[in-house]
Amino acid sequence: MIELGIVLWALMGWEFALAEFVGGAIMIVLFVLLARVVLKRGETEAARARVGNGGDHEHGAESTRGSWRERLRSPAGWADAASYTFADAKMLRKEMAAGYLVAGFLTVLVPVSFWNSIFLTGHGFWTSLQNVIVGPFIAIISFVCSVGNVPLAAALWHGGISFGGVISFIFADLITLPLLLIYRRYYGRHLMLKLLGTFWLVMSAAGLIVEYLFRGLGIEPTHRPDVVAPTEFSWNYTTFLNIVFLVVLAGLWWLARNQQRLGGGAGYAIDPVCGMQVEIANAPASAEHDGQTAWFCSDHCRHRFEEERARVGALAGR
Repeated sequence: MIELGIVLWALMGWEFALAEFVGGAIMIVLFVLLARVVLKRGETEAARARVGNGGDHEHGAESTRGSWRERLRSPAGWADAASYTFADAKMLRKEMAAGYLVAGFLTVLVPVSFWNSIFLTGHGFWTSLQNVIVGPFIAIISFVCSVGNVPLAAALWHGGISFGGVISFIFADLITLPLLLIYRRYYGRHLMLKLLGTFWLVMSAAGLIVEYLFRGLGIEPTHRPDVVAPTEFSWNYTTFLNIVFLVVLAGLWWLARNQQRLGGGAGYAIDPVCGMQVEIANAPASAEHDGQTAWFCSDHCRHRFEEERARVGALAGR
């Protein structure tokens, strides 16, 4: 992520920004190799079908969206994309709210010294190995994702964690607890656990490789700053990024609210269970209810819809 690299450079140094991109490439290669062994073809196909991207659906008509170039030039295309954004946010609101809430409490109530006490120091290779394994664990239980990981990474670096441990911790923003809950919703519990184990191994290995690679090249950072981040409000890069993305969010909200007026919404429906926007032509599942068709993002949502309808019907018949 480019924005993550910028924040890493600003807060921790160019070595960490470079390590993100070098380690990211290593992690991709390792994941491709390991996934061939760990993830079975049947599981991945079932996961694609679960999120509406696999096989031929019973409603396998051609998409009405047009090419991506046409959508990019069309107000309707932007409105549909904005509607997708807010529909996904609605679907994942519980996981996101839990993540932000717990991350905030952990940041305020848990001292950085506690996190640093978990890491070994002064044992050579074994320190590096333990640090890259524990780094993702801290990312999982700290709930903080993406750019929000960087201040905590800086604090851990200040407290003595190895360079590779910091890198594996930063990579592990893909397996924080809120994201694991999201993976479970999309792919199911079994595949979520496989992804967790595979990502953990790959992130730890990438962190260890990057540490020894940078050490061999003589560019492994050794300076640990005395001040991690300012504790008072100031007009810095985070302030300006917040302002920019608040404006972007407001623009997306306006587009989503005016989807119909801008000519969007044709060929789309909202999943009545999770709130996700789905394309009717490629919807994985549907069901008839009171003479109308309901469209779903997955068989899982359709089953929940039918179970709820059966429960309501049973109560009404009493």
